[in-house]
Amino acid sequence: MTRRMLTAAIAVTALLLGGCGSGGSDDGAGGQPAASASGAAYPATAGGVTLDARPERIVSLAPTATEVLFAIDAGSQVVAVDDQSTYPPEAPRSELSGFKPNAEAIAAKNPDLVVVSDDLNKIVDQLTKLKIPVLFAPAAKTLDDTYGQIAQLGTLTGHPAEAAALTGRMRADIDKIVKGVPARSAPLTYYYELDPTYYTVTSQTFVGSIFAMVGLKNVADGAKTAYPQLSQEALVSADPDMIFLADSKCCAQSPATVKARKGWSGVTAVKTGQVVALDDDIASRWGPRVVDLVRSVADAVAKVPA
Repeated sequence: MTRRMLTAAIAVTALLLGGCGSGGSDDGAGGQPAASASGAAYPATAGGVTLDARPERIVSLAPTATEVLFAIDAGSQVVAVDDQSTYPPEAPRSELSGFKPNAEAIAAKNPDLVVVSDDLNKIVDQLTKLKIPVLFAPAAKTLDDTYGQIAQLGTLTGHPAEAAALTGRMRADIDKIVKGVPARSAPLTYYYELDPTYYTVTSQTFVGSIFAMVGLKNVADGAKTAYPQLSQEALVSADPDMIFLADSKCCAQSPATVKARKGWSGVTAVKTGQVVALDDDIASRWGPRVVDLVRSVADAVAKVPA
């Protein structure tokens, strides 16, 4: 099973937990905190983790965390990332897995900080017993969760100023994009596809909240779960104005494959050419590139005739 399909499965079974709040620095017990070369103070505490010195051998088992680390100029401190951390290209990919984490393999990298997004195989406890600091940064549920996790990583890695600057840029960019979306007399409806078996999201999810920001109405709202599986008949009947495909890379879905589905040629989004193929990675990694996701959605909405 691909990482993309596993991600959908985890979402569906509610393993995607809420994001952490932003963490601050802590002087620790007694004395003045030491200062790093960048001016950050140590000991530093964030997300329940306290580090006595700036980490120089970071292992990231979460693609989103990997993107954050490089975006806040902590990339030079990263010695290994999991096999699914494909961005940025210079990230030191390894055989390590975030879905099947192996404590011995991780310890072999001699890390002074490990970042995980899932506590599979009880990896947090395993690494803690090895006296390896672990930051658990689960998938964000809101943009504030994303900003909080960026702040945590900034604090722990000695880059609090860079983290604050990043979140400031993200807030400003997203605000500008959202304000630039043309107003409509009635909201457009949409279907967001996680995989070809019709798993989707509601507005109660991170992705759903992004689409709500630009004024879209989710045809899956009202489902009993945040990540429901809809039937083909229900989707055709819902007749969404727009369709967004978050399975274009993992599952080779496209406007053409959607049009070829039985009964879908009459759906409004298909008839009007409003089937949008998103970048799977950007759509599922809610870190610095969430700005690109907001922009992609806003651009697509702006192209729909009023």
